[in-house]
Amino acid sequence: MTGTTTERPRGSVGVAEPDYRLTEPLDPDLAGVFRDLPADAREYRDRARRFVQDEVLPVIDAYWDRAEYPLHLVRRLGELDLLRDGIDVPGFARQSLLAACLVQAELTRGDGSVGVMLAVQGGLTMRTISMLGSPEQRERWLGPLARGEELGAFALTEPTHGSDSVALETTATSVDGGFVLNGEKKWIGNGGVGGVTVVWARGDDGAVHAFLVPQSTPGYRAETITGKVALRAIWQTHVRLDDVFVPADARLPGANTFKDTSRILVETRLGVAWSALGHATACYEAAVHYAGQRQQFGRPLAAAQIVQERLARMASELTQLQTLLMALTTLAEDGALRGPQASLAKYSATRTARSIAADARDLLGGNGILLRNRVARHFADIEATHTYEGTETVQALILGREITGRSAFA
Repeated sequence: MTGTTTERPRGSVGVAEPDYRLTEPLDPDLAGVFRDLPADAREYRDRARRFVQDEVLPVIDAYWDRAEYPLHLVRRLGELDLLRDGIDVPGFARQSLLAACLVQAELTRGDGSVGVMLAVQGGLTMRTISMLGSPEQRERWLGPLARGEELGAFALTEPTHGSDSVALETTATSVDGGFVLNGEKKWIGNGGVGGVTVVWARGDDGAVHAFLVPQSTPGYRAETITGKVALRAIWQTHVRLDDVFVPADARLPGANTFKDTSRILVETRLGVAWSALGHATACYEAAVHYAGQRQQFGRPLAAAQIVQERLARMASELTQLQTLLMALTTLAEDGALRGPQASLAKYSATRTARSIAADARDLLGGNGILLRNRVARHFADIEATHTYEGTETVQALILGREITGRSAFA
């Protein structure tokens, strides 16, 4: 046997990393918060979950990586009746607020950009038309928007007016037969995809009004914002309005002060909180799956005390968030949810989601920054959720005013 050796194939040792499976739903519900869901809410949730598992997760990493907008998913959301965000539309079955919130959480659990497709189309655009539009405007737009046949945008934020959007400078000047709009808007989801935009502008009377502006209108220009590190699979735009004429019937008759704008934002704030829960759930699920599959020091990570403590902390935070949002959603369904309570929902949810995502990213180690392992994409998208529709600071000031009775807004 002298001179005979047995060689292992080059590269066969220490490189056989498993293909981690991190996307299967776990239904984390340690407190039984979702145990007795009404049948309609459960059916909508399950429909959204099937869509996520079958149609979103297999493709979304590539779209996110390339910063491309999968518009076919918006159309599929319409076909599945997952675009309405609880808005009543003739010809559609009733969708409860709880059902709409669960859909928002499930879509965001798949991907933040997909959740924003719903938030922009249903939560903002359709809600504004439903609450503030004329019967003719509701008849013209709500059905096509709900079916995904038309795309909608909501243009409030301006380049120099975000948290202080009450000071918006876009103008609507009265002319024969209608209005001429001039100004700029920024971070407008769906603002350049050929649909209709709800544009908020200051009229001759100094008050804030809203107008329905088809994006094909002369003078309406939209430039997709590039270089984003979050929500990369949906396009936000910088919109410029240069002498854009709209007829008189383009004005929404119920939008006459910024208080009307605020009503829309308060109504959608709870949905944003549920989307944060979707992000947090996705990160928690990935961490639990990974801990069971990743081997280190001759055993699964899940067998380590420090890992179990980390997972317990994440589960505790997730359960607290689930409990809070279910309680506030019950209030909202009873018509009793107040603005500060909606702010509490968003303030708590995005902060909690950030914490859970950070723990999940840490638990996955270097694998936590890979798109295919889910957490990094959600971690980045949470940063956008934390900011839009009212920053953490704004929500804190609303809560502070409620607690102390004193306004600290500048």
